[in-house]
Amino acid sequence: MKKGQEYVGKIEKVEFPNKGLINYTEEDGRITKVVVKGGIQGQTVRFVLSKKRSGKSEGRIVEVVEKSSLENRIPPCPHFYQCGGCTYQELDYDTQLKIKGEMIKDILDGVCDDYIYEGILGSPIEWEYRNKMEFSFGDEYKDGPLALGMHKKGSFHDIVTVNDCQIVNEDYNSILRVVLGYFEDKEIPFYHKMRHTGYLRHLLIRRSIKTGEILIDLVTSSDWAGCGASKNMVEEQMLLELKNNLLTLNLHGEIVGILHTVNDSLADVVQSDRTDLLYGRDYIVEKILGLSFKISVFSFFQTNSLGAEVLYEKARSYVGETKDKIVFDLYSGTGTIAQMLAKVAKKVIGVEIIEEAVEAAKINAAFNGLDNCDFIAGDVLKVIDDIEEKPDLIVLDPPRDGIHPKALEKIIAYGVDRLVYISCKPTSLARDLEILQARGYKLIKASAVDMFPQTYHCETVCLLSKN
Repeated sequence: MKKGQEYVGKIEKVEFPNKGLINYTEEDGRITKVVVKGGIQGQTVRFVLSKKRSGKSEGRIVEVVEKSSLENRIPPCPHFYQCGGCTYQELDYDTQLKIKGEMIKDILDGVCDDYIYEGILGSPIEWEYRNKMEFSFGDEYKDGPLALGMHKKGSFHDIVTVNDCQIVNEDYNSILRVVLGYFEDKEIPFYHKMRHTGYLRHLLIRRSIKTGEILIDLVTSSDWAGCGASKNMVEEQMLLELKNNLLTLNLHGEIVGILHTVNDSLADVVQSDRTDLLYGRDYIVEKILGLSFKISVFSFFQTNSLGAEVLYEKARSYVGETKDKIVFDLYSGTGTIAQMLAKVAKKVIGVEIIEEAVEAAKINAAFNGLDNCDFIAGDVLKVIDDIEEKPDLIVLDPPRDGIHPKALEKIIAYGVDRLVYISCKPTSLARDLEILQARGYKLIKASAVDMFPQTYHCETVCLLSKN
């Protein structure tokens, strides 16, 4: 096999995260293992070899020559074949769950034995489940018309307008159409990531599943004058017109806030140099398991509210009895898990490195009338040395990269009887489980929870006990 050449092979297995494995037979009979991203088990694909190394090579899929028997439905979304947001729409939901559940079990089986795998819990709804979307402005091809939506499959630059997305409520699509149509009419240019010129960057929409409250944020650069739009109107006039257009929409939910964020970062990230409130308030209220949470436009919050209820119920069942106990919620985010447990615990202490998330956690705890929660801003590695209380049990919900090895050693040193570990990346979880087992903990049981239908992402909840 040679780099840059095309080959045809069958995907025999898919491993997390969405890595298809092909055993390609060379002319001399040798087997070369090739990893391709984005395929489905059973597909025969044409691929270009992009990397070649001894043992395992990498390829890029060019074409699906023959579909897999697992691809048993027509994608409901008209954007599926162009948009890079979803992977599994050609698979019915039971098949998706089977693939994800087996994927998680394979990873856990590689590092643990003699534990109970409770399978996978599905999202209560398969479609319209997301409570947040970040749409990007751009063009579908170089110098093409203005687009607003998601990145094309396999592309860093090209944007697909997704005005009929199926994993969000129709309100999102209605808002997207109005915003795109307005800027098309005004001929306002988007921000070019490579040239660092232009104005329009992102459109953020949050919508509460339970209350229907909607928050809209237009993210732009500060270069209104430089983009030529000032010849026609001042920026304030444009924002007023856009706001009024949005407020005339007939939506299922209710717009409670419209914002304008200025972001001059050179990186293609959504962040705020300045955010101005154009209408209403700067948060929505979501309800989960009887608690209410104020969510601002940049708050970290689980993107599937109903799925989060399933995840937290499972975690709470693993936590077990908490009466008169002190619970540490490490990597606590905006404090959702801590507040679930606070209702039935003596005290919960949350630690989170993102200060804005900690402030949101404090506000929400007060909002829910909880006075037995403490939230501390800082790195878990450093902060836990200064906490006077000792935990009776610990809940861990780290970011995708898992737990820093030194922080994990400090957590282990508490010697609590039970640990509950929630993970959004099973390979990081597997690495940490190896360390925990070597230091005296045993995996008792585990469950996968699907928070992201139509994609390969999946959460895992584990209960560990001190030997």
